[in-house]
Amino acid sequence: MSRALRWDGYHNVRDLGGLPTPLAASGLTVRGRLARGPRRELLTATGWDDLRAHGIRSIVDLRNADEVGMRVGDPAVTAEVRRGIEVVRAPTEDQSHEEFMRTCVPILDRPAYWAHNLRLLPDLIAGAVSAVARARPGVLLRCAAGRDRTGMICALLLANAGVPVGAIADDYETSVRAMAGTPAHAGSEDHHLAMTASEREAWIRGARRELVEFVDGLGDVGEALVACGVTPGDTALVRNLLTG
Repeated sequence: MSRALRWDGYHNVRDLGGLPTPLAASGLTVRGRLARGPRRELLTATGWDDLRAHGIRSIVDLRNADEVGMRVGDPAVTAEVRRGIEVVRAPTEDQSHEEFMRTCVPILDRPAYWAHNLRLLPDLIAGAVSAVARARPGVLLRCAAGRDRTGMICALLLANAGVPVGAIADDYETSVRAMAGTPAHAGSEDHHLAMTASEREAWIRGARRELVEFVDGLGDVGEALVACGVTPGDTALVRNLLTG
């Protein structure tokens, strides 16, 4: 069964159920509990209906405050259309943190920055994971493109749920390919627009290696989450969210 979801106006949205894990009785992560996607302002009124029909009740938004809001070309939807869906802001970046800005901003579009984000801003990473743990299921986890920040938190959640690193890398690659060459998805032009097909494939291979290095470098992921400030209870909650 495809994990890709069809919500009107929305792209790069997938259910995180259906991935292999030895921690679930079925051998697969549970569907309908957690989905990933890009900025919610892309949803049309019909898309919000699609989101509800999938069982989404909460949105965890990883963006900075200045990224939130309508842009030119976004569909106009009323507050009534969005009513009943809880939105929790849990940014993973701090633009006032000098070392984060110096180290991470040049590589924000690839997994090479994830370990630095975890090292420099562990409280924000813990806040994002705990927001998912405490949100009302089903949860939509999202940033601007649904690729980088969402990819980082999804990698932590999936690894914590026992999903093999190869499957986590496949899921990340799906988002990279979905967003490659998409203009202005995060307020600036995607650099994939200037790449040839062979350059893009080389970039993807390198990004996959970086993701594998990040996950493997965590060791015991549950312990790594607790070390960055996630409570053991919330670590168990996000694991159970995906394993049932």
